[in-house]
Amino acid sequence: MGDPFIDVAIIGAGPYGLSIAAFLHRTNLEFRIFGNPMQSWRQNMPKGMLLKSDGFASSLYDPDSTFTLRRYCEEMNLPYADVGIPVPLETFAAYGLEFQRRLVPMLEECNITAVRRVPSGFELETADGKTLLARKVVVAAGLTHFSYLPDFVSDLPRQYVTHSFEHHDLSEFRGRAIAVIGGGASAADIAAILHEAGADVQLVVRREKMAFHSLVNEPRPLLQRIKNPRSGLGTGWRSRLCTDAPLIFHAMPQKFRLKVVSKHLGPAPGWFIRDKVVGKVPLHEGVQLKGAKVMEGKAYLKIARKDGSEVELAVDHIICATGFRVALSRLRFLEEPLQAEIRSVEDSPILSTVFESSVPGLHFVGAASANSFGPLTRFAFGAGFTAKRLSKHLAARR
Repeated sequence: MGDPFIDVAIIGAGPYGLSIAAFLHRTNLEFRIFGNPMQSWRQNMPKGMLLKSDGFASSLYDPDSTFTLRRYCEEMNLPYADVGIPVPLETFAAYGLEFQRRLVPMLEECNITAVRRVPSGFELETADGKTLLARKVVVAAGLTHFSYLPDFVSDLPRQYVTHSFEHHDLSEFRGRAIAVIGGGASAADIAAILHEAGADVQLVVRREKMAFHSLVNEPRPLLQRIKNPRSGLGTGWRSRLCTDAPLIFHAMPQKFRLKVVSKHLGPAPGWFIRDKVVGKVPLHEGVQLKGAKVMEGKAYLKIARKDGSEVELAVDHIICATGFRVALSRLRFLEEPLQAEIRSVEDSPILSTVFESSVPGLHFVGAASANSFGPLTRFAFGAGFTAKRLSKHLAARR
């Protein structure tokens, strides 16, 4: 009788899951991958958005780099540059789907609803009620489970407040008054798209000023390239060290790692969105959010301005572009006894240098691995390092 266990099960089919599968396809491992390809990019991000990452940093990964974003754009006759031409969301999502069709044709488009420990590995259950056994599991769940709503709005009815991750088509807000909370790329993108769609939008920013990125074109003088080297996360030595030395970052003290992940590369809209927001959308910068309530069919957002005055913004809806917070407890498909075995800090898994949690054979990648490997793995660019290192480990262990 044959072994009922496969070697690896991958949960998730975004940039990380697909890249890992493309690498494993070149090994002798028996693996399966589950998920809706590029789901978050196709269904949970606003149409018309532009990626903040440069073109060269927006590819998925296979062992020979045979199908990059550059190649896709050349084949489709789409505008592309390594630096200087923003990548439309629709282009990136379509490229990811084509990557999956060509390099990960074995993808099973169904969700995993339960993962539990069994002797010699794990038992997984699919949404259609089937089960499978795997020696190792790679959780590549992306950001889908981690959207964060501030406490002061979390109790409001959902017809009055939502997270930015819940909106793909913003045209539904045409003619309505909307407050967007946030100072990062998502907030600025959504505000610009809402304005162009005919909504009456206001942008509420807690930071003193929105820190728009500047366009840094190539080629640059040698001195500038030395002082501010380019990386897949932007320019500067801090970002370059994050991309080039994730294993050194892993060796740093935990307190240092948590601080860097929380502080480095904070909210910052892309350079290309500034002219669509500044002077066109009312900006409330440097404010304190005092609370929110619903009354007589309106949502009221109370803010305190820098001069100490307070004002209530009356709107039809509040969209919180307030980012994501990794939380193991929100990965409901990991059954409670299994979750209880996972060592964590700030509800984020503590991982080895090969992305393995304290539960042998259970690996986490993407945003869930950032506290271990640094800001690199918060971005799609980190899928290259992750796929290469993890696939090599899994193949060697077999």
